[in-house]
Amino acid sequence: MEDLVKIAERVLDSCLGVKQGETVLVVTDDAKVKIGQAIYQAACKLGAEGIMAVMQERKVSGEEPPAAIAEAMKSADVVIAPTEKSLTHTNARIQAAANGTRVATMPGITEEMFGTGAMTADYTRVAGLTAKITELLSAAKTARIEKDGKTLVIQLDGRKGVASPGVYKEAGQCGNLPSGEAYIAPLEDGSDGEMIIDGSMVGIGKLSSPLLMRISGGRLREVTGENSEKLDILLKNEENSTLCELGIGTNEAAILNGVILEDEKVYGTVHIAFGTNTSFGGVNKAECHMDGIILKPTLYLDDTLVIREGVFQI
Repeated sequence: MEDLVKIAERVLDSCLGVKQGETVLVVTDDAKVKIGQAIYQAACKLGAEGIMAVMQERKVSGEEPPAAIAEAMKSADVVIAPTEKSLTHTNARIQAAANGTRVATMPGITEEMFGTGAMTADYTRVAGLTAKITELLSAAKTARIEKDGKTLVIQLDGRKGVASPGVYKEAGQCGNLPSGEAYIAPLEDGSDGEMIIDGSMVGIGKLSSPLLMRISGGRLREVTGENSEKLDILLKNEENSTLCELGIGTNEAAILNGVILEDEKVYGTVHIAFGTNTSFGGVNKAECHMDGIILKPTLYLDDTLVIREGVFQI
């Protein structure tokens, strides 16, 4: 536990800029309570007013926390959330940030991940590349992903890119920890084509064989491949099936390990997600937010070649 506390102190200081006297609320669940306790102890050692709230594990990523926790998030200076399922795209997170809370979500974080891989990155370097990619996303009208003969075209016109560089020191800033991605909410009816997901997929984990997704009119119409039945929630209704995110990994230290929190940050990967995107510029509110990682993709933003088979070209 002591090692986890030391790592947590570094994270609270370097990534969140926690100051003496600030209120730091740790939101955790039964599955991640040990990491939550370490962060709570670290906050107290830094002279902050540490508070820890433990809830039952949510059923899916994007499900709201209990109302009492959502209310507490709005009044804290800092919220850090090591949980099994993601709170990133919840109304509770949106409202806390709007109220000036700095929020770092850590869905699926493990003790091993806490001290290795993406958490050990040079976040100054990560922030630089992330900012550059975010600008390109904001300026682009379309994105085109190519992979193993499959092509997916995504409409972005009028939407703004979002940077998640892993440093959240200003009021209202928020994102994942560990981090390193630039992402955007596409137009909800503007994605067409087919794409292979071969890295990992929320609801399944690290993939031993690829999934094939067929998308038209912005919605997932069919998914085939090993364990694809575990993704039935995505075909339950139009909101769940909506392609809601395009993201690009920018963290050179990140390791593909089956935990989407780190997988989607892997340098030179692209991910798409289905479900809720109201927290980052979209209008779709669903029962879930589920990402899939594409390894060694080729990505164009308008006519600019950004990634060729997993290698940045900018």
